[in-house]
Amino acid sequence: MTMFTRRTLVQGATSLAATGALAGPALLEWSQAWAQAAPWKPEKGAQLGMLRWKYFVQSEDDAFMALLDAFTKATEVKVNVTRESFEDIPPKASVAANTNAGPDLFWGLFSLPHLFPQKCVDVTDVADYLGKKYGGWVPTAVAYGKSGNKWIDIPVCFNGNMLNYRISALQKAGLSKFPATTDEFLEYAKATKRNNTPGGMALGHATGDGNTWVHWCLWAFGGNLVDKNDKVMLNSPETAKALEYAKQLSDNMIPGVAAWNDAFNNKAFLAGEISWTNNGISIYAAAKVDPSKKQIAEDMDHALWPVGPVGKPTELHVCFPMLAMTYTKYPQACKALMAYLLEADQYNKWLEASVGYLTHPLNAYDANPVWTSDPKNKIFGEAAKRTLTAGGLGSVGEKAAAALADFIVLDMFANVCTGREDVKGAIKIAERQALRLYR
Repeated sequence: MTMFTRRTLVQGATSLAATGALAGPALLEWSQAWAQAAPWKPEKGAQLGMLRWKYFVQSEDDAFMALLDAFTKATEVKVNVTRESFEDIPPKASVAANTNAGPDLFWGLFSLPHLFPQKCVDVTDVADYLGKKYGGWVPTAVAYGKSGNKWIDIPVCFNGNMLNYRISALQKAGLSKFPATTDEFLEYAKATKRNNTPGGMALGHATGDGNTWVHWCLWAFGGNLVDKNDKVMLNSPETAKALEYAKQLSDNMIPGVAAWNDAFNNKAFLAGEISWTNNGISIYAAAKVDPSKKQIAEDMDHALWPVGPVGKPTELHVCFPMLAMTYTKYPQACKALMAYLLEADQYNKWLEASVGYLTHPLNAYDANPVWTSDPKNKIFGEAAKRTLTAGGLGSVGEKAAAALADFIVLDMFANVCTGREDVKGAIKIAERQALRLYR
């Protein structure tokens, strides 16, 4: 039997290498010891409701629910989880914030908490506790987590959104490695279309996959929604060049991407309809466990985003912040759960169960074996440190959150790529929307 004392519970990152994956009785034993030592004591009779994003990797969700079960048994705090698609979380969270009624906890994407920062419980004590214990937060986690001088959420994890591609189609296009520049990427897209192995990236209201690729493209050419002072600067030659490039790229994609949400590219890739797309590791994870998709798993790999004319990476990966609403009757229970989820003894296990779909926000978890167990996982471990924030050059605040939620940049790209608007018209519409937000 492992003996847990307060000292062993607070040792933190130095014990990461020796931490084994806990399961069953061992997980419960650890959780009970943690609950006794933790500084947050749940309110008597506390029950929590949590709305989270729909999972894309079954093993991740299974492990997450096992952690919640152990937390409930250790603290007597029941956690009721509901799941919504990415695009449905912001409006539901906004309604809850406006009506002061709904789930105690929301676990959403990007800048969600910054839509209503005054309605988020101050969790600075949790963030400080975890940061000191586990080697500090990556800079983008701090940007997403803080509003002014206080933390309004805990960035539980990131999702690396990388290029997924079929190796055979890449070789058929005459390449030995994935394109490293935007010019090479366009030529690759043209070649795969000629070879009847096209790719595709979402241009519908795909909160994750759609937003990530269009922001990468905008920034790769030097365009930005706002400058460092949050002044709208969208109407620029750089934005025009990004849109012109995206139009050429989309012309060489599979038809129908204008209607895709975050699930469509997964299905198309696994069905053999496309040979490249942007996504997390969920396509590969699904293919590895499905015997009928074994050939796809063996024939696919992942790549970093090509670099554009700006000459440096301009990636946008998905942050998953968790916030507690100020109307909750159980703020201490909420804080206890947030801290518990990121403790090494279960966070390491959960990361491994996510098979690379989720990436850590705390530096100590660089040592997790999921990043070295399969070479196709490796680059996903870099996502939290490589990503820019949703505000681009500007701040990550309420206005940046609203711009993402309103799909201003994504709709601008979709308008050009589908031919609904020319470049000038699309920029004008988006600029008008942005100016209303950034008054």
